[in-house]
Amino acid sequence: KGDVWRMCQTKDEPIRDWVRLAVERARETQASGTKTIFWLDPDRAHDASILKKVNEYLPTHDTSGLDIEILKPEHAVRISMERATKGLDTISVTGNVLRDYLTDLFPILELGTSAKVLSIVPLLAGGGLYETGAGGSAPKHVQQFVKCSYLRWNSLGEYQAVAEAFVRLGRKVGNDGAVRLGKCLFKAVGLVLERHELPERRVHEPDNRDANFFLALHWAQFLAEEDETFKPIFQTLDAAKDRIVEEIAASQGKEVDLGGYYFFDYGKANRAMNPSETLKEILGSIEGAGSGGNSALAAEATEGKTKVLGGSNGGIATKQQLAQ
Repeated sequence: KGDVWRMCQTKDEPIRDWVRLAVERARETQASGTKTIFWLDPDRAHDASILKKVNEYLPTHDTSGLDIEILKPEHAVRISMERATKGLDTISVTGNVLRDYLTDLFPILELGTSAKVLSIVPLLAGGGLYETGAGGSAPKHVQQFVKCSYLRWNSLGEYQAVAEAFVRLGRKVGNDGAVRLGKCLFKAVGLVLERHELPERRVHEPDNRDANFFLALHWAQFLAEEDETFKPIFQTLDAAKDRIVEEIAASQGKEVDLGGYYFFDYGKANRAMNPSETLKEILGSIEGAGSGGNSALAAEATEGKTKVLGGSNGGIATKQQLAQ
């Protein structure tokens, strides 16, 4: 009476797939010397039940050459932190019990915010959930944006979600172009981090819109290195980068009318989030290339036959092609 308790219930099928996923991740990262640790305490009733299943299903997979261990949480966290200090990667197989601890605490210690981290949840039926943190700070960011046209929201988690979705989709349907889009986007995210082309905290400093532009610039750069189709896009963005940054900066320090908060006006929000006329013109030219437009950039980008998402049609992929 008066006690607080939580009843845990876990089905057999998710546990079996959880073990499979752990081995799959261990195999994918084997070359980099990654260690995989199941965080399970045999003295805790719920963990003891799951541990029986892990010991049952783990031998059904090929684990040869993999470094997989089952440890109590207090031992697992110590080893994980020691390896992190040495710059070594560790796969933590914890289920959902310690997920927030791992996806919030460690990213905040290392990167200052969980908004730069992506949580990937593969679903049993083959789909996936992609989650990034720091959503609780969004209202304050919107207030600042409305007050002075400055958005400090960090979108790195969303960028990574798009990249991972491209890679997983491409591998699932055998589309090398989609995989290439995802891998090059991951490279672009890495370069944005290395150069700290990220939103700051105060007006008249780089904000979310600057970060979006630099990500697009680097994405086009890495794609152009692997596919000449993207060279005109990268060259055009690169040549205009100073002007684009200046136009974004010029939009700051003014009140923004979004036409509402929860039900904002899309047109007004779109104009506020895309203040660079130069960038809008370039993006419009790229879209024109995908839909058979005749702009100078479109003509240059579609010279000859191009392959963007594995197709053989000219131009940049249209919305219909992306949907397919």
